[in-house]
Amino acid sequence: MIRVLLPALLALLSVSSVSAQDCAALKATRIDGGIIIDAKLIDDGSFRHPISGALYDRLPTFCRVRGELRPTPDSDIRFEVWLPEKGWNGRYLGVGNGGFAGEVDYRALAHDVSDGFAAAATDTGHFGDSEDASWAYGHPEKIADFGWRAIHLTAIVAKQIIGTYYGKPASHSYFDSCSDGGREALMEAQRFPEDYDGILAGAPANNWTTMLGGGLAGLQETSLDPAGVISDLKLPAINRASLAACDQLDGVKDGIVSDPEKCHFDPPVLLCKHGDNLDCLTAPQLASLRHIYAGGATPAGQVIFPGFLPGDEDGWRPWVVGPGPLSSSGAQYVRNYFSYMVANDPKFNILAAPVEASLAEARTKTSQYLDATDPDLRRFAARGGKLVLYHGWNDPAISPWNSIHYFQSVQQKMGASQTASFMRLYMAPGVEHCAGGPGPSSFGQLGLPTEKGHGLFELLETWVEAGTTPTGVIATKYDHDQKPAMTRPLCPYPDVAKYNGSGDSNSAASFTCVER
Repeated sequence: MIRVLLPALLALLSVSSVSAQDCAALKATRIDGGIIIDAKLIDDGSFRHPISGALYDRLPTFCRVRGELRPTPDSDIRFEVWLPEKGWNGRYLGVGNGGFAGEVDYRALAHDVSDGFAAAATDTGHFGDSEDASWAYGHPEKIADFGWRAIHLTAIVAKQIIGTYYGKPASHSYFDSCSDGGREALMEAQRFPEDYDGILAGAPANNWTTMLGGGLAGLQETSLDPAGVISDLKLPAINRASLAACDQLDGVKDGIVSDPEKCHFDPPVLLCKHGDNLDCLTAPQLASLRHIYAGGATPAGQVIFPGFLPGDEDGWRPWVVGPGPLSSSGAQYVRNYFSYMVANDPKFNILAAPVEASLAEARTKTSQYLDATDPDLRRFAARGGKLVLYHGWNDPAISPWNSIHYFQSVQQKMGASQTASFMRLYMAPGVEHCAGGPGPSSFGQLGLPTEKGHGLFELLETWVEAGTTPTGVIATKYDHDQKPAMTRPLCPYPDVAKYNGSGDSNSAASFTCVER
């Protein structure tokens, strides 16, 4: 018995003792179109963000690999691969970006390596704030890097480095991201189906050109007339009115609209009758509110991109209305996109630009780089890929209708039965952009905690690796002490959670997923 065990023990010791040497040796790894800048073992249990200074502690010892890719003369894609020295779970996890990207997501890398994954992230080819696109001015190749190339090339290089370090490839590859990261996720499934086995895509900005073209129209509809600008001080009154109309549709009053598709909120109930005040809207403001719900439209009234849902208007403050006219995050994205990616004019006037001509120019110049709307996922499905899509019903950044429309386009292209074999959509009541909001917004996405065995990422893993049909997702809302304050079933679309009529309304056990 000793003779049998001793060689295995020596082999394990050999692997452990060589890991640190292997980490430094990775610097000499040759990669196509790039270089490894550094490979260093991080063994003090912590890592400090090189820009913000944020400290990530209680980390396992890991090999930090930093590299640079230059697929074109104008490219400068920085990436990092973090490799656990011990306890690797055998899997690779790709990290995405938000907004216009511009930096490596170290928070996600720290979380993923702590969970035993070999993980990789990229800045997508430029450095900058997530709402800033000035880097794109006169640089079409950088737009391509941001749009699709950096994420794809990082996946290829990460797999190469993982195989070199561990002496074998990852057993499975996953991608988990939201917002622009959700767009990146769908881009991978559509264009590079061999990169990942399982993809968790949240609130995707995949219809990029149309989304920001609709945003341009929406800003003009709500801001050209100063009298129509809605102050953020009026959002609580709007929120109260929409909840009064739709909160109890699921059988319980809890500050959450569980099925917004059935919510028929009548905004004119807010019309001021005795002068302007914080509890009502003037006629021009009421017109703006209707536009926000309906979505940005052409001058002829054709909706370009869908609008937002009632039930959490108080969450519109940063994204939709901002602290003043044209000061919202939504306005910043529209301004930066058209100024630096489309018109190449830093003085681009978002209130004066012709909507239809601007949208046409946007589609001509950038859709091939940025849009991930192809419903034909046959190649991804054929190789066994699984795609889980989710979106908060009260997302104030990207209309939740966008995810529903994409899901339905896949069903129409591939058939409902085939789509169900590899794709699911979960619409999360009371959830804002990627997370947060009045509803339970923690369900295993982006490394967020949830009930053991009931999170979306765990669901994705078991679907990919065991072929288990997705069931049993639980969304959780945590209190300030990080204890569960509310749990709800998160239902696959088009099903919704319905209160059973009795029991604790804060417990998922009191709700059942039912057909709409």
